[in-house]
Amino acid sequence: MATPTPDFAPATSSPLAHPTPLHPPTNGTSAAPLPPSGAGTPSAALASAKAAAGSSSGTMGTFGVKSGLAQMLKGGVIMDVVNAEQARIAEEAGACAVMALERVPADIRAQGGVARMSDPQMIKEIQAAVTIPVMAKVRIGHFVEAQILQAIGIDYIDESEVLTPADEQHHINKHAFKVPFVCGCRNLGEALRRISEGAAMIRTKGEAGTGNVVEAVRHMRQVVSDIKRAAAMGEEELYAFAKELQAPFHLLKETARLKRLPCVNFAAGGIATPADAALMMQLGCDGVFVGSGIFHSGDPVKRARAIVQAVTHYNNPKILAEISMDLGEPMVGLTIDKDLKGGMYAGRGW
Repeated sequence: MATPTPDFAPATSSPLAHPTPLHPPTNGTSAAPLPPSGAGTPSAALASAKAAAGSSSGTMGTFGVKSGLAQMLKGGVIMDVVNAEQARIAEEAGACAVMALERVPADIRAQGGVARMSDPQMIKEIQAAVTIPVMAKVRIGHFVEAQILQAIGIDYIDESEVLTPADEQHHINKHAFKVPFVCGCRNLGEALRRISEGAAMIRTKGEAGTGNVVEAVRHMRQVVSDIKRAAAMGEEELYAFAKELQAPFHLLKETARLKRLPCVNFAAGGIATPADAALMMQLGCDGVFVGSGIFHSGDPVKRARAIVQAVTHYNNPKILAEISMDLGEPMVGLTIDKDLKGGMYAGRGW
């Protein structure tokens, strides 16, 4: 296992040590950069990056390389899938990656019980079926599940509040892994704490399995609001704000300078329509995760393609209107209140 780099600064020996700069959003939006020259598809770029990283001992586990791998997904859609057939549908629709799960969040919420890491055999079948990157979820704090996923060659690991937490006091030390981690947040403090633990990609938590985008909007607006506050502060004020957020000062200072998170920030939790996806992009997200909203809808193939197009054309209402037509029935959404079945997943983690 590679020795983790404790410093936030990327290692200069890696070809991805200085990834495409993450510029602050303009007018509340965020444009996706072009892929690296010769990268082709995300899977080709990922393979190229891994090969290059593997040529230099101890490089693959650095934050610079892992955040660079995450940036290759910027401007894309990541779809939850439960089998190889769904994974192929997602890839053909234009997804930049798939999340391999035994149950999508809506089914986890409906069926209850303890939700754990998916069967590695099922994950390997999905890996064999597609050429795009494959992600998988582990329980919060369950570093052995993460070790297993790394051993089978998973491309990204999501330490997810959707699964039943394994540790109520500790998140995984993500610096100890070569594979990039994705983590959820509700505010800037949570985001920076996860980045300090080694997360290379952040997403809103939203409220998975509901088909209701309101919590994802709330979390994204809170992150943006916190960043705007930080950007207007002097260094003395930032020290006090870092204490308030319970976040590392150096990461808060970098965030204030960039006027955005120092890594890729996707939207997740309740995105069910092309309009939902475009809304999150206009709020400043770099891409979206879509879980139950596709394969719990009336026409998954049409809806998957429409959401991918919506992320690409999020600032063009005419195109959004066209792609939103005749998509079949959306998933049945849930009202988020005290009676929500399964409770609020977003409160898991700290």
